[in-house]
Amino acid sequence: QVQLVESGGGLVQAGESLRLSCAPSRSIFMINAMGWYRQAPGKQRELVATATSGGKTNYADSVRGRFTISRDNAKNTVYLQMNSLKPEDTAVYYCNGQGVRERQWDRASDYWGQGTQVTVSS
Repeated sequence: QVQLVESGGGLVQAGESLRLSCAPSRSIFMINAMGWYRQAPGKQRELVATATSGGKTNYADSVRGRFTISRDNAKNTVYLQMNSLKPEDTAVYYCNGQGVRERQWDRASDYWGQGTQVTVSS
């Protein structure tokens, strides 16, 4: 079964930037919508940003203006450019794929990545 693999997390200081990437573990047919969610210790998982294959994007109010989501549809890859990071952005960031079809004739499914840690120190 294909997996969504995240990369790019790490430890940075407040005000710095990070870029997250998420791609399938092997070439697949398509992913309809891709997005990023995050979960801080003791909190529920929350939406950060999403992007459809048609280019429609959506952001949480807390990151709008600082984070930018983008996609490479040919590679079914999604990126999250995070600027002006704050300590409250510290969380495990999860990649989500909706409407994933490994082959053209497959039924669409939703996938989650394993998560990548982002830590912002003050």
